Amino acid sequence: MSNWFPKWRPYQGNIDERPVGTNEYLPAAQSAVLGVQHAFAMFGATVLAPFLMGFDPNLAILMSGICTILFFCITGGRVPSYLGSSFAFIGVVIAATGYAASGTGAPNINLPLAAGGIMACGILYAIFGFIVMATGTRWIEKLMPPVVTGAVVMIIGLNLAPVTVKGVAGNNFNMWMSLVTVLCMGSIAVFTKGLLQRLLLLVGLLLAYLIYFIVSNVLGHGTPINFAPIQQADWFGIPSFHSPKFDVNAILIIAPIALILVAENLGHIKAVSAMTGENLDPHIGKAFVADGIATTISGGVGAPGMTTYGENIGVMAVTRVYSTIVFVIAGVFAIFLGFSPKFGAVIHTIPSAILTGASIVVFGLITIAGAKIWIENKVDFSKNKNLMVAAVTIILGTGDFALQFGDFNLGGIGTATFAALILNWFFSLKDKS
Repeated sequence: MSNWFPKWRPYQGNIDERPVGTNEYLPAAQSAVLGVQHAFAMFGATVLAPFLMGFDPNLAILMSGICTILFFCITGGRVPSYLGSSFAFIGVVIAATGYAASGTGAPNINLPLAAGGIMACGILYAIFGFIVMATGTRWIEKLMPPVVTGAVVMIIGLNLAPVTVKGVAGNNFNMWMSLVTVLCMGSIAVFTKGLLQRLLLLVGLLLAYLIYFIVSNVLGHGTPINFAPIQQADWFGIPSFHSPKFDVNAILIIAPIALILVAENLGHIKAVSAMTGENLDPHIGKAFVADGIATTISGGVGAPGMTTYGENIGVMAVTRVYSTIVFVIAGVFAIFLGFSPKFGAVIHTIPSAILTGASIVVFGLITIAGAKIWIENKVDFSKNKNLMVAAVTIILGTGDFALQFGDFNLGGIGTATFAALILNWFFSLKDKS
C-alpha cells in the first residue's frame, strides 16, 4: 500500500517558471483557496445537470465531493481530477423516465428508474476499467475511433435541443430572458480571460440572475423571484436520498452512456498528461474503475452519474497547479455545501428562463465538442466509411430514432450509439479484405 500513493513533497520554486506537479503541495492557505476555486469551477455544471433531470442539486453537490475524494483514493492520488454531474446522462434519463419538466427544477417522480440505470452504467464503466488495467487502451481506441466518439458526443447535445427550447416556448418574456442568459455566458466566454473565462457557466448564471431580478422584481415584468424559501430553509440538513429501481428498459437506455464516459475520461487524462508532462497512461484503467464506482455509488443514493470535469482541467491550465491534494480540499468544500438546505433553496430560486438559457449554451457546447473531436483528430470525410458512420449516427440521434425490442426501448441516443459502433465495425471489414 505504501506505493499506492506517491510521496508528496512541498513545492519549491517560482510558479511562473515551473508548474506544481501532481505529487507536490503548496502551503495550506494557498491550497485551500485553490481547492475552493475548483469547487466553484464545477459548481455551475454540477448544479445545472441535476436540475435538467429533476434530481436534487444539493445531493449532486454532496456526491460530487464524496466521489472526488473516492477517485483520489482509488487512483492513488496520481490523477488530478474533479468528479461532477455528467451531462451525458441528461438525454437518456429524460427518455427513460418520461420527465417533461426539464429546466424547471421540478422533482422527477421516476427518479428511482434513472438511479437503477445509472448504477448499471457505473458497473459497466468499472468493468471497462478492469479490462483496461489488464489489456491497455488500444482496444477502446479501435472500438471508438474519433469519427464514432465525435458523432456520439454531438448527438447528446442535438437530442436535447427540442426539450430545451420547449421549456420556454409560448412565453415571450421567458424566451427573451433565455437569450439574455445566452448573451451573458457568451460575453464572458469571449470578452474575458483566465479564470473568469473558465467560470463562464457560474458567472454567466449569476449575471443573468441579477438582470432577471432587476427586470422582474424591481421593474415588474414576468414572474418575480420568490426569496421566502431561502429564509425558511435551515443552514444544515441532509439531502433527500432515493433508492434505485432496476428496470431492464431504463438500464438498456442509460447503460450505454458508459461508452461516452470512457471516451470523455480518456480524453481528459490525455489532456492532463500533455499539460503536466507526466505519463498518466498507466493510471487510465484505475481512473475508469474509480469513475465507474463513483457513478454506481452516486446512482445508488439517487444522484446523477459522475464524470471527470473539463472545467477543472481548464482551471489547472490557468493556474498551472496540478497537485492532487487540492482536489481533496475541493471535495471537502462540496460536501459542506451539500449539507446546507439554505444553499439548496438559493439554487431553487433560479428562474426556469435562466436555466433554459444555460441549457442552450451547455447543449450547444456539447454538440460542438463532438465536431472538435473530428477536427483535432483530422477525421477524413472524403472517405465514405467516415461519412456514413457520422451522417447516420447524427440523424438517428437528433431525430430520436428509438429502436424497440419487445418491451425494451433503446432510446434515440442509445440506438444512435450502437449504430455508430456497429456501422464502424461493419464498414471496417473492407479495410481487412
